Amino acid sequence: MSYVDRDRTSENVTGFVVSGLIIAAVSYALVSGLAYSGMKAVIKKVTTVDVKEEKPKETPPPPPPKKIEMPPPVAPPVKINVAVAPPVIQTVQTPPPAPPPVIVAAPPAPRFTPKMASPKGNPGAWISDDDYPPDADRRRQEGTTGYRLSVSAEGRVTSCEVTSSSGVASLDSAACALLQRRARFNPGTDGEGNPTASSYSGRVRWKLPKDE
Repeated sequence: MSYVDRDRTSENVTGFVVSGLIIAAVSYALVSGLAYSGMKAVIKKVTTVDVKEEKPKETPPPPPPKKIEMPPPVAPPVKINVAVAPPVIQTVQTPPPAPPPVIVAAPPAPRFTPKMASPKGNPGAWISDDDYPPDADRRRQEGTTGYRLSVSAEGRVTSCEVTSSSGVASLDSAACALLQRRARFNPGTDGEGNPTASSYSGRVRWKLPKDE
């Protein structure tokens, strides 16, 4: 077999060139890739701002709405008919008008002066020493009895009243008893001179007789 000697120089140059291009391309690619990565890192560092993330303040939850308690339903009050007391009426009593003055005609002047009863005889003779009550005599009691006698229109004694006591009951009772039995009177008279009932007053002095 016959070999033909070829010119290897051009092929070698071409190979060198191609190899150089490949190496240059690979180097460029590597450099470009590293540069891109570096640039990317720088850009990332520059553009990235380290901002601390502040947590938002926790806002307390709003209070729950107040529960409005509705009052229980109330039935309307039962209408009660209350009898209203009638107003108090004050009655003012008006005093009656004063009666007209009564004009009384004065009675005519009496024709005679009225007179009281007058004793008949001596009043000192109505009671004597013999009439002294024995118990008062024994006790040696004395005194004066005042009296008033009621005398009828006929001149008789109808009653006796002790007006002042002697202090001794037996002396007072003896005086009235004796006077009603013994006293006699002229009856009193009115303004016409007619006999009328009247009275007579006097005293009895009780005195023990002196021993002889």
